[in-house]
Amino acid sequence: MIGYQESLTDPSYAGQILVSTYPLIGNYGINDYDFESDKIHVHGFCTREICNEYEFRDAKRSVDEFLREFNVPGITDIDTRFLVRHIRTKGVVPAIISNYEGDLDIEKLKKELSAFDYSKIDFVDKVTIKKPLEFGENKKGKIVLIDYGHKRNMVTELVKRGIKVIVVPSFYKSEQIKEFDPDGIFLSNGPGDPKILTHAHKTIKELSSYPIMGVCLGHQLIAHAFGGDTFKLKFGHRGSNQPVIDLRTKKVVITTQNHGFAVKEAPKDFELTHQNLNDKTCEGIAHKSRPIFSVQYHPEATAGPHDSKYLFDEFVKLLRD
Repeated sequence: MIGYQESLTDPSYAGQILVSTYPLIGNYGINDYDFESDKIHVHGFCTREICNEYEFRDAKRSVDEFLREFNVPGITDIDTRFLVRHIRTKGVVPAIISNYEGDLDIEKLKKELSAFDYSKIDFVDKVTIKKPLEFGENKKGKIVLIDYGHKRNMVTELVKRGIKVIVVPSFYKSEQIKEFDPDGIFLSNGPGDPKILTHAHKTIKELSSYPIMGVCLGHQLIAHAFGGDTFKLKFGHRGSNQPVIDLRTKKVVITTQNHGFAVKEAPKDFELTHQNLNDKTCEGIAHKSRPIFSVQYHPEATAGPHDSKYLFDEFVKLLRD
């Protein structure tokens, strides 16, 4: 129902067509502050019904105008219930958006789509910043956030806690990161298959003497850096209603998730800390002796739920300790 502006601007959706399951999208329009980055990253948007007569005091434009601004195709009047059931049965599949079949060579398109391999494209390289950015003041610590496609609210949550955040490009090497003399390292979310980001695996391993927190793709990269592995989910975990249990406290939280890959199991010297209650997949790991931990879901989710923001407090405590 809510959060479509955040989803459209989430770099983790790079290279993907986003299908909304709620039937009416756009009733509160697009404002100037609910952005997770500076542009739309989805490659297409599909809805059952779009609302162009929005009602919200802060709205500046409609979803349709927003998509046109960034030259991103959208399509409406689609039976999204049928489409979602198809994806749930077949798994994530390559697709195109078209409003007219007459000029399409369907057999040719099928061959092209079947040859498309999302896992072989480095989408992180397409979405990462090109030079460092700094935010906040060093009241309780200074961290380097490696940008694999970070969401703005990650920075906001850290700055709220008195942390100076230096955001660096994903291609920065460990030597460049150490020059900032950080108290800790934050590994962001991002798009694509974590297996192909071997340069990131190496960099994270070389930074393992620092306190490290990873989120989503950052969680998967930590697993690879320490000898673990990931696999592709049939249709991924999407949306703001994924139940996760903290195995240490036995407390269940509702989480926002957006990922198509998952960690197979906790790597050597790590323990499994969180688990998805729907399919029992790994949702969090922590090193047994070093201040390194990660979660698969989004504790910073702007549209909610906010059950897991305490993880930022735990990270800040690691910095101070």
